[in-house]
Parts: sequence; structure tokens; C-alpha cells
Amino acid sequence: MVDTNTKKRIFVSACEPSADAHCAGLIKAMGQTGHKAGVRVEWVGVGGEKMAQAGCELLENTAQRAAMIHNAFGQVGFYYKALRRVRDYLKTEKVDLVIVCDSPAFNFHVAKAAKKTGTKVLFYVAPQLWAWGSWRIWKLKRRCDKLACVLPFEKDWFTNRGLDTTFVGNPLLDDLGIDEKTAFKNYIDYDPHNARILLLPGSRAAEIKSLWPAMQKIAGRTRQRWPAAKFTVSAPDDAKLQMLQDTRLSGFECEYTTAPVAQAANQADLALVASGSATLQVAAAGCPMVVMYQSNRILWHLFGKWLVKTRFLSLINILAGREIVSEFMPYFSSTEPIFGRCIRLLASRNKLAGMSMELVNLTGPLVKYKASDKVAQMALEIMG
Repeated sequence: MVDTNTKKRIFVSACEPSADAHCAGLIKAMGQTGHKAGVRVEWVGVGGEKMAQAGCELLENTAQRAAMIHNAFGQVGFYYKALRRVRDYLKTEKVDLVIVCDSPAFNFHVAKAAKKTGTKVLFYVAPQLWAWGSWRIWKLKRRCDKLACVLPFEKDWFTNRGLDTTFVGNPLLDDLGIDEKTAFKNYIDYDPHNARILLLPGSRAAEIKSLWPAMQKIAGRTRQRWPAAKFTVSAPDDAKLQMLQDTRLSGFECEYTTAPVAQAANQADLALVASGSATLQVAAAGCPMVVMYQSNRILWHLFGKWLVKTRFLSLINILAGREIVSEFMPYFSSTEPIFGRCIRLLASRNKLAGMSMELVNLTGPLVKYKASDKVAQMALEIMG
């Protein structure tokens, strides 16, 4: 353990809004963990507003840039300049630990720069090499001193390949305010005519552009079957909420919200979800779901289906090792099979209740972890 009344400096790198949120939670957790250990931590790095509000000095707002939807070439230039600033900082300033969160395309370079200065590196949110790109394991081993994984099966996968790995839980499930008792839906009073359906078309502009029109079409057909069914679409922030409203199909009506995913899912009977991290929060809320994603048909057949090594593509089914939720990934142009699956689920309270129970059983053990607290403790131990 570190000496009492010690001051440490941690450099943290987060490129995506989700990583910004994870690292903000880590900074807050370190405030308590570090205080108990007699350590005061100074935070500096690249990330977003949530990290800044938590007390991190930002060299660049990479999370805000990741949310932008135009000028791809300008994005490349921005990240090149950001990486140069990171390298210069690590060369000239004393840093006790570098923590990189997700986004391996950028953070592998940050980790490389840290190792050149002799600084230890903690990877928070292990890159999903088990899904594709497993040949990059050698690169990760050279640039990582400690790996914090957020999916249970990852610990053995990375440990067996020579990495010092700890399962820390999933930060998406920190402080949900939902437990197994409040999450399970029994559907005793459920009536499909009054079904509450949550639409989650993703957090990125590209996802919304490809999935939101399709979700509206599925919802519109469902409403033809059950006119009193209620639809809610959830967005991660006000900007994405406005984007959803601006691209609403003529005649389609629904409620719009920026409520946390788990909170919105807790109030729904069924969710139609873009594949990604949101599925884990929906599952923790005990909400049955159908998962969908879009892809370029030509690129998928040429490269995608050969690169992906997992039997399933949705996170829930990967965790379960079997199909719990229906996944349409990619679905290409036809939404008919997705609509059909939604209708069959909505028509059966037994199927809905059964899936709710399976999802709660799957995520229940994960909700008990506090990833931010665990990673804060790991950081203190690494710094010695």
C-alpha cells in the first residue's frame, strides 16, 4: 500500500462518451478510496465533460469529438494532434500511472507512449480481442501492466494468454438502484393491448441514422395490431434526443426521454435495442428485448462474418453462452422477421416472464460488483 499522505498523478484516456462516464465514476470512487489510504490523486488526461466535472484536467475533449457526426478526415487530424499532446505531456510531466479506457485504436498508442517513459499502464475495459482481432494480443501484452475486464469470461481468456487480469464488474451496472427483487417482471396484470415498448436506437449518430427509421416502422406496424400500445424512445443526451425528434417518420407518435436506460427499461414490457452496452442495462432491469443492428451487406459478407469469431453477436447471448434474446445482426433491409418476433413475444405473457427471469438471473451476480471501487483499489496497488 502507498505511504500515508502521498500525492499521486494519474493520466487517464477516454475517447467515447461511455468511457468518459466510466472514468468519471472511477475518479469519484478514488476520492473515497484514496482518502482512506491517505492518498491524494491529481487527475489529468483526455476525455469529456463528465471527467472534467469529476475533477480531471482535460488536455483535449475527445468524448465530445467522438459524438460529432461530420468531417471524418477532420476527426483523423484531431486525434493525431490529441495523441501528439498526450505524448508531449507524458515526456515532460511526472505521471505515476496511465489508465486507458476502451477505444484500443487510440489507446494502444497512448499506452505505447506511456511505456516509453517507463510509466505503468492499467487497461480499464479490456479490448474485445476474443470477438475479433485476437492477433493483437501481443500488442496488448507489451503495453499493459494490468488489465481490468468487465465481462466475467474475459478473465480466463486473457489470463490464459499471459495477461495479469482482474474481473472488476461492469461500470454500466454500478449504482443502478435495481436488484433482483425489483427487476423481475411477472406480467400478472399484463395485457398486450396496453403494452409499453421501449425503443433504444443507440447512442451514436450513425446507429440512430440506420436503426431509428426501422424501429419506427416496426413500432408503427405493432400499433396497427394493438392501437393502445405505448412507445418510448430513449436518448443518451439532449442532442441525440433532438436528432430523434427531427428524424421522426410522418404520423409516428411516441414519448421521448433522456432517462437512464435501466430506469426506462424498468418501466417497459419489451425493448427493441441496438446491439451494444445498453443491452446489459436492459437485462439488469429484467426487461425482455429483441436486439438488432445494421451493417453494409457487401462488407459483412466479404469481411465481417469471417472476422467475428463468436457464436453469438449480442452481449447478452455471449454472456449466457446460449440464445436468450433474439438477435438480428445484421438485419439488412427487411424488418419483417424482427416485427414477427416482437409480436410473438408481446402476445405471450409466459414468454415475457420467462425471459425476464432469465435476464435477471444472468445479470444479478454482476450487479453486486462495483467496478469503479475495484479499479480505484487496483490503481492504488499498482502505484505501490
